[in-house]
Amino acid sequence: MSLDLGPLGKQSPAAAALLGVGALTVASIIYNTVRVVLSTFVIPGASLSKFGPKGSWAVVTGASDGIGKEFALQLARKGYNILLVSRTQSKLDALSQQIASSNPNATAATVAIDFSKASDSDYAHLAQAVEGKQVAILVNNVGQSHSIPVPFAETDTQELSNIININCLATLRVTQTILPAMLPNKKGLILTMGSFGGLTPTPYLATYSGSKAFLQQWSTALASELAPKGISVHFIHSYLVTSAMSKIKRANLQVPSEKNFVKAALAKIGRRGGSVGYSYSGSPFWSHAVIAAFITGLLGPMNGLLLEFNRKMHVDIRNRALRKAEREKAKGKKES
Repeated sequence: MSLDLGPLGKQSPAAAALLGVGALTVASIIYNTVRVVLSTFVIPGASLSKFGPKGSWAVVTGASDGIGKEFALQLARKGYNILLVSRTQSKLDALSQQIASSNPNATAATVAIDFSKASDSDYAHLAQAVEGKQVAILVNNVGQSHSIPVPFAETDTQELSNIININCLATLRVTQTILPAMLPNKKGLILTMGSFGGLTPTPYLATYSGSKAFLQQWSTALASELAPKGISVHFIHSYLVTSAMSKIKRANLQVPSEKNFVKAALAKIGRRGGSVGYSYSGSPFWSHAVIAAFITGLLGPMNGLLLEFNRKMHVDIRNRALRKAEREKAKGKKES
């Protein structure tokens, strides 16, 4: 079959259709690129005051270390009282004292919960802790990944259970517990930490990847439910950040410090950044937004080449981790 690609008036219907599809594709790429640039670099996110005044409460899970700790510190500096929720009471007490000493107008309270085995009584205790408080913000930050990349068939069953209990069940139970303290105010913000591991399937981190993909769907559905009630729900797509979970200690262009990541997250609430096609979601840090736009806007999250790249990368990470463990084991035997 031949296509007449001559002047517009002489084109065959098939050629006109191809040109139309091509024009729409180019227009879509240009539109998404402009939107990503504006959302990432130009347009600010919603002001925190929209969700509750200074002196109201922010609840932060996984608050004793890393990103959660940084959320707590920055929200306290912005004038919010902080309810710190994490596993280790001694760490919670230390952070509570740090907040009180550096923010005289902020109050910090603590609730210790081990989310890997949280009981109904733990969530009842959390409910009591927010009773009578005006809760403006919930940060669902608590999470766990695999210790190293591992084939699903070889995943330790306790690690598997912990990932699902902490990442999925705990996030749902905490949100369900805190919502009654938000709904009467007809405003509030729920931030849930996601991961590029859930944005695109990640072999050798299959359980973690699946848990974050679950949270993406749940958070988006919840956002649609709560929008008419005045509650904003936003899912954060995060690539690597310097933290104990990532095992990266030095920040670079692609891997921000916890402080800079949280600063961007709080400045870009409600903005998609590079998360093309994902409602109620965003990639707030600029380099993460660029990577997310490439994945979601050009390749597609389920792209086979991306999947194979992820597989090979995590096989390599696993092999290096195993070799390091063998070296440390041999060194320990020598010293003993």
